[in-house]
Amino acid sequence: MNILDAYISTAPSAQNAIDIFKGEWSSKFPASTGLVSSPGHANLFEDGRIRWLSQMVGGFTGKNVLELGPLEAGHTFMVHAGGAAAVTAIEANSRSYLKCLCVKEAMKLDRARFLYGDAVQYMQTCEQKFDVCIASGILYHSNKPVEFLHDIGRVSDTVFIWTHYYEPEALSKLGEQFKQFDKPADVNVNGKTYTLVKRNYAEALNWAGFSGGGDTSAKWLTRDSLMRVIEDAGFKVEAVNFDQPNHQNGPALALVARRIKV
Repeated sequence: MNILDAYISTAPSAQNAIDIFKGEWSSKFPASTGLVSSPGHANLFEDGRIRWLSQMVGGFTGKNVLELGPLEAGHTFMVHAGGAAAVTAIEANSRSYLKCLCVKEAMKLDRARFLYGDAVQYMQTCEQKFDVCIASGILYHSNKPVEFLHDIGRVSDTVFIWTHYYEPEALSKLGEQFKQFDKPADVNVNGKTYTLVKRNYAEALNWAGFSGGGDTSAKWLTRDSLMRVIEDAGFKVEAVNFDQPNHQNGPALALVARRIKV
């Protein structure tokens, strides 16, 4: 690359910043912003899952929210617009982190703070408690999802999770994508046994807009194991929604769980 390619000759604008990552955006910006993201197909800035979460927790007004894996700040935008007192978002993908900063500046998310680093490492050393922890689209990108769910208990008593889970019959209908999965295997954590399945990212790693985990593979929980881990971590699932066994990328669901008070 010629270093001069990094310069721009037009007047400053939010769109200029967004276009730094042209061709890499997963999210579609709201029409009201006047901004265009490319290819931008997912409505993460107007996501019904976050609207549902807001209803489940009595709104975001005044709440201190932790978001794990903000991707492109779409959910951050919604929580911020909902009146959250503060949003702390942890992102491990450098390009996603920089996209989040572009959105923060373009959409004036002054009560949001984006931190570049690993969410697990953050939770293991965090001494702060948050009113709500949002873990959307991150659990199935982890190689240690069981430990990940237990770590959430360190930082919040209320958690929202949207995740894919392993169900072979549904995944087999996806054709070639199903070949990315190894055979199910049991793992023992804290004396409990859960079923995990390794998923290899394969050619997806070649796209600059890749939004998966930081390794060449990740491990998916079965639905039964997912629910049992949450309970074993001291939480009770209060509600399940957006249950899509035939999701185009594999079975998925959203849930809200709260810590059981003893």
